[in-house]
Amino acid sequence: MRRIPVDVPLPEPPAALRRGPLRAEAFRGALHDPRTAVVVGRLLGTAFVVCFLTGLLSHLMQHQPSWLALPSRPAWGYRVTQGLHVATGIAAVPLLLVKLWVVYPRLFAWPPVRSVRHALERLSIAVLVAAALFELISGLINIVQWYPWRFPFVPVHYWIGWVATGALAVHIAVQLPVITRFWVERGPEAPAPGDGPRNGSTDGPTRRGLMAALGASVGVVTLATVGQTVSPLAKASPLAPRRPGVGPQRLPVNRTAAHAGVLDVIRDPAWRLTITSGTTVLTLSRDELLAMPQHTVSLPIACVEGWSASATWTGVRVRDLLDRVGAPKKATLRVISSERFSPYAVMEMRREYTRDPLTLLALGVNGEPLHEDHGYPARIIAPNRPGVLQTKWVAAMEVV
Repeated sequence: MRRIPVDVPLPEPPAALRRGPLRAEAFRGALHDPRTAVVVGRLLGTAFVVCFLTGLLSHLMQHQPSWLALPSRPAWGYRVTQGLHVATGIAAVPLLLVKLWVVYPRLFAWPPVRSVRHALERLSIAVLVAAALFELISGLINIVQWYPWRFPFVPVHYWIGWVATGALAVHIAVQLPVITRFWVERGPEAPAPGDGPRNGSTDGPTRRGLMAALGASVGVVTLATVGQTVSPLAKASPLAPRRPGVGPQRLPVNRTAAHAGVLDVIRDPAWRLTITSGTTVLTLSRDELLAMPQHTVSLPIACVEGWSASATWTGVRVRDLLDRVGAPKKATLRVISSERFSPYAVMEMRREYTRDPLTLLALGVNGEPLHEDHGYPARIIAPNRPGVLQTKWVAAMEVV
């Protein structure tokens, strides 16, 4: 089989086609150059890698594979990783816009395709830009919990993240010679990082000015939103969708009891919690739960939208409930909510969480009985867990 060289030149298209932005010297801006593209690309690539890795961890924590054991400590782990995921995703918005501004003249490069390598480069860019825009836009919309689409957000966001990462890897591989030329093998004649390219053009800002404006933009959008994760910055974050300390019992609420359709159930005086282990069935009222030894823990609750808030929770240790029904030490616990029409109405916890002394069936928060919107009459609170798995309005527990 004959092999075609990667850099084999392709035939030149007719010169008559070179009009408008396709004509020679159509773009003379000083910063539409490979060096600036590499500088901004490194920052954008770093943000994307952090966002992808923390998003991957979040997905694995929400949909834990059977082969993966997740630790319950540090208790604040998910708060940090998911906060980083959302913060870097928001910071990537101005980085991506500047990157696109720097390289957009290359959309009109002549000839449109010079070689197999060049064709692969342009294809990877098209896929990367489309996937990156989708990830950032859909992620921002998810933060405010607005879903104008019909597809399930979580799996689609997850798989498009893999597409974007794969396209980025291909793009870096194809562009490696350019990256090497400007960062590894640059000689004394190469421009310094803050200088503009030496092409005689003075149009537009200098590279140093562009980077200063970009840094300021990243700082502003980060500060304007990160207060939903970093509580001391809450007052400086007017664009944060959630604010720690704002809500019933000084905690934000994503889904109210009315929205979940549980008001009739949780207000019924006959409410009982059912715990099942094999043939053993234990039924407990809220008063009976309150009569058991109570424990108090300080744990954050952190949601996939990036917000988190610390609280003091009081209730019965889950491991004490399991011991009462004779559950095996390594058993997995299935928790069932009274909530309807939710993909997280049934949640499972493995022994790393059920045997952790910080994991409670909480009956109160911040010194008060649970508010209905926070899971009354009983809810789960565990260390290092996504908020969607901190099940509210618990109706039953089953030892698997």
